[in-house]
Formats: sequence, C-alpha cells, structure tokens
Amino acid sequence: MSHKSMPPEYYQLLEDIQAVDFVLVELTLYLDTHPNDYEAIQQFNYYAKQSKMLKKEYEKRYGPLRQYGASYSGYPWSWDDTPWPWQV
Repeated sequence: MSHKSMPPEYYQLLEDIQAVDFVLVELTLYLDTHPNDYEAIQQFNYYAKQSKMLKKEYEKRYGPLRQYGASYSGYPWSWDDTPWPWQV
C-alpha cells in the first residue's frame, strides 16, 4: 500500500509522543511498587500532561491518532488517510 510522504516534523512529533509515553509506562511500573513516591507521582502527572499536549498537536496537524473514540474525526471521515502512525 502506497502512502503520501510526510514532512520531517511529522516523524519528530511521533518520536516525541513515543518517548513521553515510554516514560509514562516506566513510571507506571515503578509506581505500582512504590505508590507513595510523591516525586514520581509528580513526574507521572507532568508527563501525562505532556503526552496529551503532544497528541493534541499531532491531531491538529495530521488527523486522528487513536481509534475507538479516543480521537475525534474531521469531516470527511479521515481514518482511511495514510500513513497511519503505526506504518511509519
């Protein structure tokens, strides 16, 4: 399947999202065993906010990122636009 080429900013934004979400996964695992670590909770909340902001920016520029109601769709329905994030 062929898809349109994307600007370098597209790939950088996806990389930033992946990096922040990786930090969130690691902090989640840590907090599962250290639930009273106040600093870790603060870090988790900071990165959760960063993740939301980056995903909002991605969707504003490039369309929906998440399915099943986690992202809104523009008109017309844009889920068939490629490349999809998991294809790059």
